[in-house]
Amino acid sequence: MPGANLAWDYLHGALGGRPLNEIIHATGLWAIRLLLISLAITPLRQILRRPELIAIRRMIGVGAFAYATIHLFFFIVDSGFRLGFVVQEIVLRLYLTIGFVAFLALLALTATSTDAMLRRLGGKRWQRLHRLVYPVGVLALAHHVMQTKLNTAEATVLAGLFIWMMGYRLLARRRSPGVAALAFLALAAALLSAAGEAACFGLFTGIDGRRVLEANWVLIGERPAWVVLYVGAAITVLAACRPLWTRSSASRRSPI
Repeated sequence: MPGANLAWDYLHGALGGRPLNEIIHATGLWAIRLLLISLAITPLRQILRRPELIAIRRMIGVGAFAYATIHLFFFIVDSGFRLGFVVQEIVLRLYLTIGFVAFLALLALTATSTDAMLRRLGGKRWQRLHRLVYPVGVLALAHHVMQTKLNTAEATVLAGLFIWMMGYRLLARRRSPGVAALAFLALAAALLSAAGEAACFGLFTGIDGRRVLEANWVLIGERPAWVVLYVGAAITVLAACRPLWTRSSASRRSPI
């Protein structure tokens, strides 16, 4: 659907004066969004007790790779198919180097995502290889933040949600996190998001990071860190309410 919407806007001249540039940005952003959605499947299926969600994780991951491929393709198109120039840009511009490394790793994950490759590699080796998705997420977010520089709102939200998902995995290594642990994780992810946003502004613009941190208190509820907190709080509430609908479902299935 995002691709179809982009194609429609392109055909109707709704992408502004630099349509290829808009396509490059939009497809790259959707690649990152889908990558993070694929990473969200594990905590959601565990918290909601919905194991069937695992069936769509591979599909979403392949979708992320598809958008990343389109993203790279239109970068080549925008350069006039000057492959030497493209290689030079990737080598000389750090954020492009980071993005290309993430693309290559995502290519390896997609190429080995089939059932046949799982059988060929064996379960343990396949799992070790596919843990690359975590550094891919870090690289993709770094590429996004370095490319946007000033308009970091969505990048901060995505980074905060990624922090939440990685934190969940650490907590779940021993046992499934309880409601209190999820509430703490939501707060920690929000605070780290605010700190990361302040650091990015200080690094890329020279703006005092303290002013960015203060904005989170002046604009309560509106800053990216608050969005991360809302999402984490919503998941915490779902986890707290899960026993209620579990009992309700059990009572509906029980014979009269």
